[in-house]
Amino acid sequence: MYPNYEVIRNEKKCINCNLCLNQCSNEVFYYENEELCSDDSKCVNCHRCVELCPKRALKIVKSDHVYKDNNYWTKDDLEDIYRQANSGGILLSSMGNPQKYPIYWDKMVINASQVTNPSIDPLREPMETKTFLGKKSANIKRDKYGKIITTQPPQLKLSVPIMFAAMSYGALSYNSHESLARAATELDILYNTGEGGLHKNLYKYGKNTVVQVASGRFGVHKDYLEAGVAIEIKMGQGAKPGIGGHLPGKKIIGDISKTRMIPEGSDAISPAPHHDIYSIEDLRQLVYSLKEATDYKKPIIVKIAAVHNVSAIASGIARSGADIISIDGFRGGTGATPTRIRDNVGIPIEMALASVDQRLREEGIRHTVSLIASGGIRNSADIVKALALGADAVYIGTSAMLALGCHMCRSCHQGNCNWGLATQNPELTKRLSIEQGYKNLVNLVRAWEHEITDMMGGMGINSIEALKGNRLMLRGIDLNEKELQILGIKYVGE
Repeated sequence: MYPNYEVIRNEKKCINCNLCLNQCSNEVFYYENEELCSDDSKCVNCHRCVELCPKRALKIVKSDHVYKDNNYWTKDDLEDIYRQANSGGILLSSMGNPQKYPIYWDKMVINASQVTNPSIDPLREPMETKTFLGKKSANIKRDKYGKIITTQPPQLKLSVPIMFAAMSYGALSYNSHESLARAATELDILYNTGEGGLHKNLYKYGKNTVVQVASGRFGVHKDYLEAGVAIEIKMGQGAKPGIGGHLPGKKIIGDISKTRMIPEGSDAISPAPHHDIYSIEDLRQLVYSLKEATDYKKPIIVKIAAVHNVSAIASGIARSGADIISIDGFRGGTGATPTRIRDNVGIPIEMALASVDQRLREEGIRHTVSLIASGGIRNSADIVKALALGADAVYIGTSAMLALGCHMCRSCHQGNCNWGLATQNPELTKRLSIEQGYKNLVNLVRAWEHEITDMMGGMGINSIEALKGNRLMLRGIDLNEKELQILGIKYVGE
């Protein structure tokens, strides 16, 4: 098949420094008869050669090669069939769903205050971005002397309602993981280990770490459970609802093998279900087993994919004893997943979040759990809208990877990440500086925090708590009645 991208080199600008040849992990560049050439079929459009070229002599363009016009059978449809006919295998993809489904964040606008409810100047007036995740008391309770009882179940404190999403050590490089851990510590927020355990060097960041227990239980042991400030049970993932995880054996090397507690070179394949969980009652047993193992000192998060009956599922989880529910929408990223699953299974996080928040409120149990929204959070406005729809906080994964230098070439599953993020090749991992990586993450979150306070001030709101579930602050554009009903917002002009 003809390559999707073509590497264009300006020979007049090129000084033959060989930087592109040395930097490309996909071996696009080579010499033939003392002439620098490129194999376009190997290019994944990661832009490393383009960005590092000292003379701007390179650019990557989309191929203009076309098939005969057909509005039903697209180029991607044809080429997918050709690939599977040739290999007999499942198509794999990385990152999140790229299809042209509606983006509901972009169909909601934020309301603003004017006169009778004046705006607030966030530069000169105090703005509270702190939030707490965990079970809350529904009523004021007093002891026998009439004093208010202020003790609460374990809470997670966030300086800003943002957390770094679950991305495993193995899928990501060590440098990526430590960058996330250091940034979370600096920002006083949390990062999630993902499935696969926690490298021994990162235990020192435990106060800012959420440890994950997935269906494969890779890397799970007593010290690991005690290392984090919270435990997340991964039931599902937005990029691949209903299936398990898969880390190729070529990534199971060295410390990754030790951390995951499996032999080097063996594929880490997580089963689709937890084989001890086939009902809410089973889930409840694991929740309380983990609470017992950690002396009831850590909140338990249950992560689910956004699917069509998500509000009923969340209602059951809220009754299972879990403290927090994380909902992952179909735009969520991943290191590898079957293409058909990624592009066709699951629902948007906006709809799932709104329906779950509403269901829990109707049942009078919203205070028993906090909600984390994830799967396609692109900017600070998405965060504000998520909070107004009912989230207590958000997870960011792809955005965090972009801050670390990801160029979304969607080839994470191949293990040749030119930017040192989704690879275990030591020559590639060292390209990501932990020092620079964590600073970039800190810059991103702090910039978003400033924007969040600006938007809150414009709404006449001075605390995150006053924004949560405040759907009066949102209006819909280009939405039908059913969509407005599910989101629980009014149309613009109302």
